[in-house]
Amino acid sequence: MDLFEQLRREHEFGIGTVAGVAAKFGVHRRMVRQAIAGALPPRHHYPQRARPKLDTVTAFIDQVLDADRGAPRKQRHTARRIHRRILKEFPGAAVAESTVRNHVRERRRAIGLVRRETFVPQGYSWAQEAQVDWYEAWADLGGERCRVQIFAMRSMASGAAFHRAYRHATQQAFLEAHEAAFAYFGGVFRLLRYDNLASAVRKILRGYRREETVRFVAFRSHWRFAAEFCTPGEGHEKGGIEGEVGYFRRNHLVPVPAVVDLEALNALLVAGCRADEGRILDGRREAVGVAMAVERDHLLPLAAEGFELAEVTFPLVDKQGCVIIKTNAYSVPARAGSRVEARVYPLQVELWHGGRRMACHERCHGRRQQVLDLEHYLDVLGHKPGALAGSRPLEQCRQAGRWLACHDTLWDRL
Repeated sequence: MDLFEQLRREHEFGIGTVAGVAAKFGVHRRMVRQAIAGALPPRHHYPQRARPKLDTVTAFIDQVLDADRGAPRKQRHTARRIHRRILKEFPGAAVAESTVRNHVRERRRAIGLVRRETFVPQGYSWAQEAQVDWYEAWADLGGERCRVQIFAMRSMASGAAFHRAYRHATQQAFLEAHEAAFAYFGGVFRLLRYDNLASAVRKILRGYRREETVRFVAFRSHWRFAAEFCTPGEGHEKGGIEGEVGYFRRNHLVPVPAVVDLEALNALLVAGCRADEGRILDGRREAVGVAMAVERDHLLPLAAEGFELAEVTFPLVDKQGCVIIKTNAYSVPARAGSRVEARVYPLQVELWHGGRRMACHERCHGRRQQVLDLEHYLDVLGHKPGALAGSRPLEQCRQAGRWLACHDTLWDRL
């Protein structure tokens, strides 16, 4: 553009001839004539180049992409997969992967495999809506790399977010995380938007109607918020939390956090949430924390007391001194055949009888496992001492580090 301006000025106010201007600037006379004709350079038209290497496999690529139109979305060919098939099925074809990639991109657009949707920007009033989701991450807990499930809730008006980690995304964890989020924000949002989570939805009906779980309906009624569920497979309907999850994972979970336990990890997540309150989101003037403070006055007030999070059942004690809860057996110091009250929490299982807590176990998320406490069998072992040596309660006590060397010494003396 600058060169064209110089050529035009030199022809009009300087040398005045096409040949003279071309000689002065070292360009072709054709370019000088183009500059005289117009201030904008003409658009270049590149001729279609021959592609002898690609042409030998073009029909194969097009056939694969046409077949992908009827395949599941997550089981379609990538450009790299197509290139690897070409190398295997066409040994003589020396086409580069970048060439295949460019052709695949053009062909996908032509046959409609790539669709770019247009979305309408949304605005939100204070405390109007928050979006909720679970996502997966890894953390080093006590030196062991573990997969954790993280609950996230994001305010759509202020942009503030809350994250909390659990070992498993159970319904009890789901409800407990809600209460922790409400305490963090200082109130309750009028509407919460979800995916079709099993913790909240039993059955997807026509349109936006859902058959919700009984406990979620009771929890929603207790905290007085409304719930909406997205269309299956349409994650853009809650794009706010989707973007929040990606940002938070990149900025606070990279590198993989190394902490002592889950409690320390949650303290780290809360610190990350507080740090993000200093952000200023695109298109906004005030920081997230400032907007969050303004929004707090518009939230529904917190309930006077929390919702009973425990899932309560009344199992029978079997002949091995255990009760079965969600396929797993937990020991309890109660007479066989008696009925006890089991309260299932996100991280523990409590067993009650006669208004007294008789046992508390760490919750097991496996299937058909036994969680045994040696102390629960002391009365039985009092008149069956021979059963102690090969008992599973003793084995688990050793694995947990509660059976010390001094116990073995005492046992040998006895």
